[in-house]
Amino acid sequence: MAYLVLPRHSLISSVLDDGGGWACAAAIVVGVRIQRPARRAPWYLFAAAQACSGGGDVVWTVYADVLHLDPFPSAADVPYLASYPLSTLGLFLLIRGRTSSRDVAGLLDASIIASGLGLLSWTFLMRPIAADDTLSPVATLVSLAYPVADVLLIAMLARLVTTPGARTRSYQLLTLALLLMLGADIAWAVLNALSSYDGGLPDVGYMLSYASWGAAALHPSMRAVSEVAPSVPARFTFRRFALLGLTTLIVPGVLIEEGVTGPDSIDWGGIGVGALVLFVLILARIWNLVRRVQDQASRLEAVAHSDALTGAANRRTWDLVLPQAMAAAARSGAEVAVAILDLDHFKRFNDRLGHQAGDRLLAEASTRWQSLLRGGDVFARYGGEEFCVLLTGCMAHEAVATLERFRAATPYGQTFSAGLAMWDRVETPEHLLGRADSALYQAKHGGRNRIVLAGSRVTAPPAARRPAEAETTDDAVGVVAGDGEHADSGGRAGRAPRLRG
Repeated sequence: MAYLVLPRHSLISSVLDDGGGWACAAAIVVGVRIQRPARRAPWYLFAAAQACSGGGDVVWTVYADVLHLDPFPSAADVPYLASYPLSTLGLFLLIRGRTSSRDVAGLLDASIIASGLGLLSWTFLMRPIAADDTLSPVATLVSLAYPVADVLLIAMLARLVTTPGARTRSYQLLTLALLLMLGADIAWAVLNALSSYDGGLPDVGYMLSYASWGAAALHPSMRAVSEVAPSVPARFTFRRFALLGLTTLIVPGVLIEEGVTGPDSIDWGGIGVGALVLFVLILARIWNLVRRVQDQASRLEAVAHSDALTGAANRRTWDLVLPQAMAAAARSGAEVAVAILDLDHFKRFNDRLGHQAGDRLLAEASTRWQSLLRGGDVFARYGGEEFCVLLTGCMAHEAVATLERFRAATPYGQTFSAGLAMWDRVETPEHLLGRADSALYQAKHGGRNRIVLAGSRVTAPPAARRPAEAETTDDAVGVVAGDGEHADSGGRAGRAPRLRG
């Protein structure tokens, strides 16, 4: 405000105008020394960029007020233009440090925004400069370099805004500094095209930009600006949708403006290239969204059919697969075996070692058991410490041998009891599972750590035979105990599945 009311080209006015860049660079360095962010390189690049801007201001003042020469184009443009790649590189490093993985969606969104604004810059700034015959080749190149640098800076700003990460006060001040700088550049380009530029509001914009850069570096929250953002699913918000939608309208808007103001002078080549680039990026963004939806649908399907702890199929999947396998076996004539496994004394294991140890037991046992199955077999967590196994195309003794391998692979010295039932090609899935559950009931009450085959006579292991166990029960079963022995006879079990604690 003081700059606006002071006489133009006075000493105080020149100090205010030329000292902003140097003060900003000093503030950024001091902020880095005080706050000590994890990544300092971006901030030092910002400081170098602002120092270049301050140097350009000083050279400009010398040309205009001391030498009384036209400061454009001049040596002042060298530090001015050098500040843009330094700022762009600093933003690139800052953005890369904020993301823990590739953010393809954010990159496409930033490219769409930069392409749309680049088309505006070409149509209303760069093309008139390129067509101006009064400018020398050097003046033309320098004049074109500024809007090109602005487009690159706009791309980095769009990338910063679309990147996940902490939206702290320092981040907000940094974004404001970039917006003020770009706004001042646009105002400078417009005023310079209309008449000879002699300071004014654009200089105030640059000063406010310097102040925002310095404040962003000095604010305590600047440490969080360059920290890696937590990995969270990005949401396609309505605000982002509206921004991209407005960007896509730039092409038809430019065509309408060109057609209204001068139908014979429409830049079909420039607008056509801009439209092509923009539409290709939009198609890539749509494809990215479709792929993301497909990936999320696949993950949801996996979650819906898998047990979260063990990674095995869950009860829902088991209830779907069992009838399908039995129907396929009825057509092919293959054998079907169903087993229910229950870890012995699991509650005691949990109480002694803790629930985390119990979770590890379930997960590791499930992984080991699944590794012993064939490709067409099905393994599922039925609930709690109970698991179900579906074996197709194998006889009873082969199914028992598979479960014996399970017993040998059970981790942490734990054991399990199992009930095994062979399908009689008549009963329903519920009845088959009920017979396996009844056999498991017999295994539990027969001393645990054994495999019981439904439909055989009960026998105890020779080393631990007790008179009570040698009697025939209502549901005759065959027992394979800890020593792996097995006996067969007739009979069928028929209890319905029961819940065990």
